[in-house]
Amino acid sequence: MLKFPKLALGLVLTMAATPTFADKLGLGRVALPEEIAAWDIDVRPDGTGLPVGSGDVLVGEEVFADKCASCHGDFAEGVDNWPKLAGGADTLDHEDPLKTVGSYWPYLSTTWDYVNRSMPFGDAQSLTPDEVYAIVAYIIYSNDLVDEDFVLSNETFADFELPNKDGFIIDDRLETEHSKWVGEPCMENCKAEVKVTMRAMVLDVTPEDTSDNAAAVEPATAEPAKVEEAAVVEVVEPAVAALDEELAAKGAKVFKKCKACHKVGDKAKKRFWPNVERCVRSTSWSS
Repeated sequence: MLKFPKLALGLVLTMAATPTFADKLGLGRVALPEEIAAWDIDVRPDGTGLPVGSGDVLVGEEVFADKCASCHGDFAEGVDNWPKLAGGADTLDHEDPLKTVGSYWPYLSTTWDYVNRSMPFGDAQSLTPDEVYAIVAYIIYSNDLVDEDFVLSNETFADFELPNKDGFIIDDRLETEHSKWVGEPCMENCKAEVKVTMRAMVLDVTPEDTSDNAAAVEPATAEPAKVEEAAVVEVVEPAVAALDEELAAKGAKVFKKCKACHKVGDKAKKRFWPNVERCVRSTSWSS
């Protein structure tokens, strides 16, 4: 029971008489045009919603190497357990198909929209439209669907079709099957026994630890061989030449052709191809 019924009644009547509460809830404000534009970034299969811009495969390779390859690999092959974006052609009818942009996705607009909206991981929507066009061009190039001189733009986007465009069907179960599963069940001609006929083959995609941690290491029984004392050799440190800034700048420009496979610095960690810095520091490379 209300302690102040007259006060509560007065507040209700006042709120009802106020135009704001009579028409709306009185919360928030009308979104500004620029706020709506920043939110409305979806792209449709026919290219509707695409911004003006373009990007080619070669530029896409550079941007992909800088902002995507740490997870998806230099060739879109995927690193560790990160998604593979290339490969898998003609595997959809296999027991364990490889579903990538080139083998499974029906529309290129899905690739453009996802890259533009959610990538790079941890820095979403930081790419320019031209960078997104270039990355998407490189992804379809990595699937052997275009040549290296291919240019993707808002004008040519609708002309490109992915191989699995017709691999999806409209879900019409509401019209074709729903009526069979509503109403009273028939409860006639039921099976006498229910058996599990199939089981999931891939239950976990987390890489397993194949090392035998439980195996004990047998202690060595043989006596260690006597090691003769080596003669002391004086190590002479090689002279370090002064850095040629102009030559280093030219080398950095040329190295762009190599960095798809060979990395330097922090990006060289966990790579499939030789670490250039490690090779240079190796004694077998030194003069």
